[in-house]
Amino acid sequence: MQRQRRWPRRPARIPIHRSPLITDTGIAAAVLACALLLGRQDTGEGYPPLGVTGGLLTLAAHLPLCLRRRHPVAVAGAVFAVWTPYIALGHWPVVNSLAAQLALYTVASTRPLRTAAATGAALGAIWLYSGFAAPDGSVAAAAALALVVPAVLVRFGQSARESERRGERLAELAAQLQEERDAKARRAVAEEQARIARELHDVIAHHISVISVQAGLADYVFETDPGTARRSLATIADTSSEALEEMRRMLTLLRTGDRTPGAHAPEPYDSETYAPMPTLSGLEEMAARMRAGGVPVDLLVEGRPRTLPPGVELCAYRVVQEALTNVLKHARPTTAVVRVRYRPHRLLVDVTDDGPGPGPARTTAGSGHGLIGMRERAKLYGGAVTTGPRPEGGFQVRLVLPAPSAPAGETAADDRHGGSGRP
Repeated sequence: MQRQRRWPRRPARIPIHRSPLITDTGIAAAVLACALLLGRQDTGEGYPPLGVTGGLLTLAAHLPLCLRRRHPVAVAGAVFAVWTPYIALGHWPVVNSLAAQLALYTVASTRPLRTAAATGAALGAIWLYSGFAAPDGSVAAAAALALVVPAVLVRFGQSARESERRGERLAELAAQLQEERDAKARRAVAEEQARIARELHDVIAHHISVISVQAGLADYVFETDPGTARRSLATIADTSSEALEEMRRMLTLLRTGDRTPGAHAPEPYDSETYAPMPTLSGLEEMAARMRAGGVPVDLLVEGRPRTLPPGVELCAYRVVQEALTNVLKHARPTTAVVRVRYRPHRLLVDVTDDGPGPGPARTTAGSGHGLIGMRERAKLYGGAVTTGPRPEGGFQVRLVLPAPSAPAGETAADDRHGGSGRP
């Protein structure tokens, strides 16, 4: 409603192109009034008073000033053309000198130096002529004015022109910088959307793998073991519900990320509708879901658990999720171990299994988008992910992340020991 009240006022800005004409007309009228007052003065130098002819010539010399910023050179020529016969008729040249000087300044402030210098030379010649036409023949004073006045006006006019051009260049630079900031903001939005898409891929891959295994189990024992089949179906229901919730949250992030660059994005999801982003506290639930899918998973936590930055916890959670998904898809039958170690300045996470050795499926998993996404995610938070077969058999995924806010009871030696030990 407030914008609707302001909208009718905007047409008031349409006549902006007429404002210079109005301003210049007011200035011309003020300069004309000064000239007429000067013409009534007794100079004491033998000049006649300003009569009808002089008054008409004075009016004719000031009328072109209304268009001085639209046609500065033509206006200067018109003023000089009227000022010269005014002087030739024996009138006091000072009366119309202000109009001539204003015309010269306008040329100097809007045109190149060559044009301004030529116009200044014309003004100087008229001043010099007024010295020869004066009743007392004051040529020396006229010559001084012919040199000093045009030089000063040209100098100040050119300075004003350079200042205006610098302002225009600064405005162009500011617009260019704004475009670059907008482009960076758009790139940041695109990168964030790509990151969210990777998140969505990890979520769907994990949950669909669990659902696939549980569906197969339920079909296999549907008639022989109805209790196990019902438990499998319950796991499918819970897993699909969780997958839908995470998909809804991710799609909400994608929608809210597509907005004008520079605008403040709202909260990615409503805390009353969507669950918060997963943390390390959800690993036990993930392990239980894997056990229900037929893969025994042991979760071991070493050190004193502490609150870590949300990004670090989300990174560790997703890496474990992807690693267990690969175990579920490519390494069965097997037993998996998830070991989380809190060190003074780092978080160490190992996911190992004792499944079959590295075959084509494991090789494909290790070089596919899942583990590549792990490494990219870890790099984002200053960490690293290493993957590969273990000498004693099976496969290992190790994540090392910087983790500030270390408990006082742990030592750097413990950190070094934890970083080099094998699970």
